Amino acid sequence: MTYKTEQEQFWSGTFGDEYIGRNADDFLVDCNASLFAKVFAQTGSVDSVIEFGANRGLNLQAIKRLLSKTDVSAVEINQSACKLLEQWGACTEIFNQSALTFESAKQYDLSFVKGVLIHINPDFLHQMYGILYNSSKRWIFISEYYNTAPVEVNYRGHEGRLFKRDFAGELMDRYPTLKLVDYGFVWGRDTHFPQDDMTWFLLEKS
Repeated sequence: MTYKTEQEQFWSGTFGDEYIGRNADDFLVDCNASLFAKVFAQTGSVDSVIEFGANRGLNLQAIKRLLSKTDVSAVEINQSACKLLEQWGACTEIFNQSALTFESAKQYDLSFVKGVLIHINPDFLHQMYGILYNSSKRWIFISEYYNTAPVEVNYRGHEGRLFKRDFAGELMDRYPTLKLVDYGFVWGRDTHFPQDDMTWFLLEKS
């Protein structure tokens, strides 16, 4: 498969396969369920969800634990991860492709990314913002590393693979009809349900 960016090639290949193995702990599903419980306390029940960069499905598993009747769909570039999603068997749709190439006339109650925008080539971020926005009927959830200004960070010895910035702010600037509903931070040293020092934002189409 041909990709537009080095980052897509990176995650579709060996490094992406290794990432799957590093994230196989069931406790991560517990941590994600704690986070999404805060989100759904604001949104109420949703009928459909799509995740861009779903990997092996730890976020979607958490959502199904909280909202068992919700249809969950996944967009995932790594073929090995998609096979695990298929084995799980609870996804309504699985799209084995880059999020940057996703096109669908269908909209979902909630579209979201978690730890994905940080790995997208900055030149293609606005394209990804459009895909997130257009895929959502009402709610958008973002959970990423935050920084007030764009900055690149070395990622496990690799350059050009991790970028921090104000993703939610940029998305709201691009789409003024979006309003902030809630936001928060989950510390990596939280003694109950840690995340990887992630800042999250829940946005609503008004």
